[in-house]
Amino acid sequence: MVAARITVNGEEAPLSPAAPHTTVLDFLRERGLTGTKEGCAEGECGACSVLVARPGVNKPTDWVAVNACLVPVAALDGQEIVTSEGLATAGAPGTPPALHPVQEEMAVRGGSQCGYCTPGFVCSMAAEYYRPDRCAHADADAGSDAEHGPNGFDLHALSGNLCRCTGYRPIRDAAFAVGAPAEEDPLARRRDQAPPAPVATEYAQDDSVFLRKATLAETLLLLRERPDAVVVAGSTDWGVEVNIRSRRAGCVVAVDRLPELRQLRVASDSIEIGAALTLTEIERRLDGDVPLLAELFPQFASRLIRNGATLGGNLGTGSPIGDSPPALLALDASVLLADADGEREVPLADYFTGYRQSVRRPGELIRAVRVPLPLAPVVAFHKIAKRRFDDISSVAVAFALDVEDGIVRRARIGLGGVAATPIRALATEAALEGRPWTAETVEAVAPLLRDEGTPMDDHRASAAYRSAMLGRSLLKLYTRTTEAVSS
Repeated sequence: MVAARITVNGEEAPLSPAAPHTTVLDFLRERGLTGTKEGCAEGECGACSVLVARPGVNKPTDWVAVNACLVPVAALDGQEIVTSEGLATAGAPGTPPALHPVQEEMAVRGGSQCGYCTPGFVCSMAAEYYRPDRCAHADADAGSDAEHGPNGFDLHALSGNLCRCTGYRPIRDAAFAVGAPAEEDPLARRRDQAPPAPVATEYAQDDSVFLRKATLAETLLLLRERPDAVVVAGSTDWGVEVNIRSRRAGCVVAVDRLPELRQLRVASDSIEIGAALTLTEIERRLDGDVPLLAELFPQFASRLIRNGATLGGNLGTGSPIGDSPPALLALDASVLLADADGEREVPLADYFTGYRQSVRRPGELIRAVRVPLPLAPVVAFHKIAKRRFDDISSVAVAFALDVEDGIVRRARIGLGGVAATPIRALATEAALEGRPWTAETVEAVAPLLRDEGTPMDDHRASAAYRSAMLGRSLLKLYTRTTEAVSS
């Protein structure tokens, strides 16, 4: 087994003697790359963001920004990253490096202020700077609004970065001022080459080990031998456990680069989404072809989190407030569970059995999520939270309705945050089906939706508020659909 190594700013560095649970953030800072900062240690502030070379959607390689505070450095064995220090280009002997265009705009437009969050902003901004399909509009006003610049910059790329000096306006100005990468830009040219291939990893220190097998079959055999192993993909959940709760595992098994878990297949009767594809990859590959997921993705945490988080991980944790389960329940999705003996398909409506519990057996992995076709034409995802982005749901409601000749032929409604598990609103679905899609029907059925689940009082919302939001969500859906028809 080749010694575990990572390429940082063009130079190879051994992982040893870092412990298997050591984060990329701590690894970099111990090497003197202190531009990468720790602000929250749970993926909410973006002060730690770095660029990782990943398989691209429109080019062989995409530069993807991730939270270095969450990812174990062992997960990047054989991979290639760039920090804020690595963005600048070397100058002539005896002269300082030349600032990267993103760094230059942040400096001249006053976007740095105290400077603590600046390196993280710069890395997230650089990922959007190098997005292959970003292009300037010929008309400066076309496609430009408060969140999208005339240069094609999507400000949502920075939704996971916080500035404690409230310097958002000059940061936005810097983002909207950057041009296209120059032809000689080394990081732009790097996109035309394939990213580093995944490598099998066995990295052990003291009494813990980080493992990545080359194939799904090898991984499933390993999980049979080590039922105690913690399985990780993007580590957006496990990284918080390590940092905030000081959890450690004797064995961590990575599945994020397994080819069998990274397929997206569209057939005549279904769409199969690999469990280890990141939400960003799914969003860009589907490109709006599943409208309900297209509504979900912008509301799921932040771009930094979506660059690492997976559907398999979100379902695997079994959280009742995960954002994807309500949408997938409304889509009538099923999960494909694989172990060393074979594979089985379980409707997602039957998957959850209790608080953070499911039918998934020891040694089983979620290989993929299957969404049946055709899709319902009337869909919506309503997330009620204290913040617009990068927040946990108080209530999440997903709708998928077939309305034909003014009659609701089929209704699927997924709910999150109102029970010990994500649930279907079965009583409401039954009450809607066969009835006209009218204001009278909605007014009559909304009280049923208010009574679905067993909401509780906690610091995010009261049970009464959660119930009220359920009822209002159906009215909101009806209002939106009738406005779309009248317009």
